[in-house]
Amino acid sequence: MTSCTTSCNYVPPEQDVSLSYRWTSTLQAVDTLTPCPCGHHTSYTRCCGPLHDGAIASTAEALMRSRYSAYVLKREDYLLATWHPSTRPASLKLAAQQPSPTWLGLDVKQHKQDGEHATVEFIARLRYGGGKAQRMHEISRFVRDQGRWYYVDGQFPE
Repeated sequence: MTSCTTSCNYVPPEQDVSLSYRWTSTLQAVDTLTPCPCGHHTSYTRCCGPLHDGAIASTAEALMRSRYSAYVLKREDYLLATWHPSTRPASLKLAAQQPSPTWLGLDVKQHKQDGEHATVEFIARLRYGGGKAQRMHEISRFVRDQGRWYYVDGQFPE
């Protein structure tokens, strides 16, 4: 028999119009199984989800991964909140992007930390509309301010 470790409701076959066993669950149950968009081996609820809900990133790499996931999920609020005020734009206008990018994956190449400053080098893969897949290679700079990591800016080698 199938089991559910979160809040699920079993619908017996006699009450199910499809005449098969069916489980309904809350979004939380789905999220615990959803892979994290950042590509980390844990689920979204154990990786970037808590950061999107207000937890503090322990490293600049964790913040960068959570920002990638925020781009995937169109969480402009989170992206702006984790952008250092000295370089933060007023808006990103993610909802207005046409065509909207489809994020295909993230590969973290390097993470260096020196006290309250850090860099993270990564390659993000994306596609606009039905176009050809592209690579975005960035070396991002981060600063830790009052215990929180913030994105400052990035350089694009190549």
